[in-house]
Amino acid sequence: MTYDRLDRWLGWRPGCDVPELPAREIECFLVLAEELHFGRTAERMFLSQSRVSQLISSFERRIGAQLVARTSRRVQLTDLGADLLASLAPAHRALVSVVEEAQARARDLPTPFRVGFQGVVYEPVARAVSAFERNHPRVSVDLRELPLGDPFSDVLARRLDVAVVLLPVDEPDLVTGLVFSEQPQVLAVSADHPLGTLDEITAEELADVSLVPVTGPAPEYWKRVHSPRTTPGGIALRTRGGASTVQEGLSQVASSHSGLLLCAATAAYSQRSDIRFVPVTGLPSSALGLVWRTDHESPHVRHFAKTVAEALGRS
Repeated sequence: MTYDRLDRWLGWRPGCDVPELPAREIECFLVLAEELHFGRTAERMFLSQSRVSQLISSFERRIGAQLVARTSRRVQLTDLGADLLASLAPAHRALVSVVEEAQARARDLPTPFRVGFQGVVYEPVARAVSAFERNHPRVSVDLRELPLGDPFSDVLARRLDVAVVLLPVDEPDLVTGLVFSEQPQVLAVSADHPLGTLDEITAEELADVSLVPVTGPAPEYWKRVHSPRTTPGGIALRTRGGASTVQEGLSQVASSHSGLLLCAATAAYSQRSDIRFVPVTGLPSSALGLVWRTDHESPHVRHFAKTVAEALGRS
């Protein structure tokens, strides 16, 4: 939002005093959108329920429409309120992040550089992190594991600067700066599973096992690769349980006759005596990509991408 549009939104006109951003109203709206309960919102914000109601009403007057539907039994967002939340929440997180970074610099603390990863931090990425910190002593790399079934939300919401995610990526707001570690997919099964004795299986043989599906808000095009519902030949696949992380999925595999699809690299880092990893032919290869927001391509992002490329021998 540009400054002139922000001024119009706040009701400012030339010749008037510059208005204050309604930060308390915005914060109250965001907390209420999470809690959907005036009492819990009041507790989190150390306010009375009447004050929460006043802030929400004031924010609705500022917007010019109802944002929250209230009844004696429930609270829910209106359609406009839900649309506003989808745009406002990431913008608010980004603003808070900018202020926190400025505070860190003012206290002479290292600037955080937030890197997300799925599954494990592979050796080239670990080398790149070490080299990046050596070359940028005023930057501290903060590594955060991403949910297996939610590879993009944190980087799209600007909670991360970059992320190493499983491809494919088809998000208009993301740049895929580097693709690496192309690997075949493997099936993880318990050590006593009949398929565990085979050197490899075909994609059609996946119909012989119940797969642990990946849970989370990943887009359907991504799930079709990493948590398919049918074999390439169109046979419906059975599912059992559900996993939001690699370790959750492997725990379910080890304790049942379920299977979990993984890339070969993740399997290599996840070896354990009670699980076998069987290569699967006939499935698309898995690959990793380094991604970041299109509008967040800072010098640090470019330098980190270059460092990862050098760690992979692609300089």
